[in-house]
Amino acid sequence: MAITEQHLIKDYYQALVARDTQYVGVFYVGVKTTNIFCIASCRARKPKFENVEFYTSVKEVMSAGFRPCKICKPTENSCEAPNQVQLALALVKENPTEKITDFQLKQKGVSPELIRRWFNKNYGMTFQAYQRMFRINNAYQSLKKGKSNTEVAFDNGYESLSGFGYTFKKIVGKAPSASTNTGVILISRVTTPLGPMFICATENGICLLEFVERKMLETEFKQLQQRLNSIIVHGENKHIVQARQELDEYFQGQRQCFSVAIESPGTDFQQQAWQALMQIPYGQTVSYQAQAKILNKENAVRAIANANGCNRIAIIVPCHRVIGKNGHLTGYAGGLARKQWLLDHEAKYQ
Repeated sequence: MAITEQHLIKDYYQALVARDTQYVGVFYVGVKTTNIFCIASCRARKPKFENVEFYTSVKEVMSAGFRPCKICKPTENSCEAPNQVQLALALVKENPTEKITDFQLKQKGVSPELIRRWFNKNYGMTFQAYQRMFRINNAYQSLKKGKSNTEVAFDNGYESLSGFGYTFKKIVGKAPSASTNTGVILISRVTTPLGPMFICATENGICLLEFVERKMLETEFKQLQQRLNSIIVHGENKHIVQARQELDEYFQGQRQCFSVAIESPGTDFQQQAWQALMQIPYGQTVSYQAQAKILNKENAVRAIANANGCNRIAIIVPCHRVIGKNGHLTGYAGGLARKQWLLDHEAKYQ
């Protein structure tokens, strides 16, 4: 839905005219005369006030029929971490056992206020909470290698064993001594031309790739943790790094098949349906009926559609290539506009 509050519309238009970078990612502006949408900092000639509409998300503005501006590239640049955020993230990675304070950020020329706003919007958590997850992930990996609770606690910068135990249990859901049989699902963000996505991976492969505003995301996280007997913490591994590289190649039209390892738990029927999705060639589409025929389950069309809807790994497991029998687009968790974009993209590079 378009933003309708007049005071916001006026504020956002002024920000657009001023190219105010503080509003990047806060709103998306659709220009009715060109059907293009931009971010606040776009360098293009500014439209008249009466020719614009404002939206709060990429999905909303694309669903309204607008396409991304080639100058400001809103789906990418609105979600890319600013330089100050990248510096803060680097500090966390370089000092995994320390708590990065506001004072330390300021010493590096980083605004703590900017960092807080960006993390709340893009991660749904504070910068301090992100750091705690990062440190707990390091601690968990040490526990898995056989180190004692005391050794791990003090190695990771905790001043007391009780403080470490409290924080660990709050994040992991179990005491350190009871968690060594629990796996880890690492979660990170990836920026794409269609907006930001969450990507998750175990030590075995990618287990989730979804657009950040997917309605069922919290449910998927819970199901993954239950099915894999694992906890979700922020971090990266080789599978996430590989998937990010392959996705970048895909969006540049340089890759048609993904080779990154996948671990996607589900029922036997769901697994069969997802394997059938992987057999659909790049740049082609099939109907649910055709997918059912591939599986020799012509009478299970609805069940196959439901299984496709349970696919947690968008793009890599290409459920966007399945359309209605009449050739029309059908439901897609990322929105029909994104589904059409993906199909058009593949047709262009086929």
